[in-house]
Amino acid sequence: MKIGALKESYEGEARVAVTPASAAHLQKLGHEVFVESGAGVRAGFSNEDYEKAGVTVARTAAEVIGAVDIVAKVRQPSDGEIGQMREGQTLISFFYPAQSPELLEKAKEQGITAIAMDMVPRISRAQKMDALSSMANIAGYRSVIEAANNFGRFFTGQVTAAGKVPPAKILVVGAGVAGLAAIGTATSLGAQVFAFDVRPEVAEQIESMGAEFVYLDFEEQAQDGAATGGYAAPSSPEFREKQLEKFRELAPQMDVVITTALIPGRDAPVLWTKDMVEAMKPGSVIVDLAAEKGGNCELTVPDERTVTENGVIIVGYTDFASRMGAQASELYGNNIRHFMTDLTPSKDGVIVHDMEDDVIRGATVTHDHDITFPPPPPKIAAIAAQKPKEKPKQLTPEEKRAQEIAAFKAETRSQVGLLAGGGILLLLIGFLAPASFMAHFIVFVLACFVGFKVIWNVAHSLHTPLMAITNAISSIIILGALMQIGSGSAWVLILATLAVLMAGINIFGGFLVTRRMLAMFQKS
Repeated sequence: MKIGALKESYEGEARVAVTPASAAHLQKLGHEVFVESGAGVRAGFSNEDYEKAGVTVARTAAEVIGAVDIVAKVRQPSDGEIGQMREGQTLISFFYPAQSPELLEKAKEQGITAIAMDMVPRISRAQKMDALSSMANIAGYRSVIEAANNFGRFFTGQVTAAGKVPPAKILVVGAGVAGLAAIGTATSLGAQVFAFDVRPEVAEQIESMGAEFVYLDFEEQAQDGAATGGYAAPSSPEFREKQLEKFRELAPQMDVVITTALIPGRDAPVLWTKDMVEAMKPGSVIVDLAAEKGGNCELTVPDERTVTENGVIIVGYTDFASRMGAQASELYGNNIRHFMTDLTPSKDGVIVHDMEDDVIRGATVTHDHDITFPPPPPKIAAIAAQKPKEKPKQLTPEEKRAQEIAAFKAETRSQVGLLAGGGILLLLIGFLAPASFMAHFIVFVLACFVGFKVIWNVAHSLHTPLMAITNAISSIIILGALMQIGSGSAWVLILATLAVLMAGINIFGGFLVTRRMLAMFQKS
């Protein structure tokens, strides 16, 4: 199959759907890759870079669409781009089908198979194709960089000759992918980070990253966000009031607020109201990652940086991922090539659009002149509930004593039985074997018995180093083998040589293994 990437027509969009690196992976799947001339320039990929990667560079979008079977884009396709596509072609891009019914109808009429990268189900197997998470990760990182650029002071605390500089206080609202990326970036820059999320189960993740989780004094248990595909569920009015009350308490203390609360397909909830902005210090910064859907801040203006009357800077950009075009393109290109791997199971360039596959079915919004959105819920196997483990019964001192006596008697019986059986076996061998053999054999049996008793009670974690060193030491048998090498018998010479070889392996191998085991407990 032939797959081609178009140059993004959206004003200011710097991303590209296929990079030279991802093109190499697509070619390994048996596909031929095309790209529109100049498609990757804004992301830092020239036409020469694509040509070196074996990609065919076409002059226009129409030329790419006419040549390929699969069209790859980042943003939603325009009516003109869909109009140029023919029946049976596949389109891969962000599609937002819930907000674009007209686009769905047009794709259906054209007979196009439309794959929406924003509809990839949020299940473990599909994480490598989750373009929303990839872009949210970049947006979270970039939001901290934008905040630092607009904040007039250090993020990290410093003690200098000129005086002490306190660390900046940053509040991250929402601990999804973008929120966690923002927390990690802000923490690494030395800021004092606070984070809030309606899902209390993410508190451990937040604290593990060095931030402080903001708890609410609210008795009603919050709904598990997993019920909404990993996103936080809408809160009750009572919970929302408690939430806003807490934010009003925090607003005067915070230097930077980063809001990330957004569920795809819904308007952004207003979490940072006008009175909270007015309560913040002059020079404080608000970065609203939900600006595209109205914003979490009441005063956010989409695509603009505004300054309030009290000197608070509000950043409402909607192109955070595009502002890091090279990185965003690499990640999005990887998402697409992983999806293409699922579509090309035999790696022979033949597309198998399996509508029984949860990931492929979930992301497909139109197929074979039919609208397949919304998809059915993923068929995830339920995990069987584990039976509660019974607590061990607490034994009384008398029961413990009786248990110890019974164990001692059982061990004594087994040892007496082994000794009796061994004695009888030695007597039988003594009747048949010469006296010289019996002297060596008895020493051998005693050595085995002592070795068994020594090793048996050693912890399993120590068996490897213990056996390694005992193997090395026990290889004293090499002396006996060396003495026999000078024998006149050919058989004795062969056996002695083999004994020297095996004993040598035992010696050197034993000490090498022991040394490696001991090195594990030493600091380099």
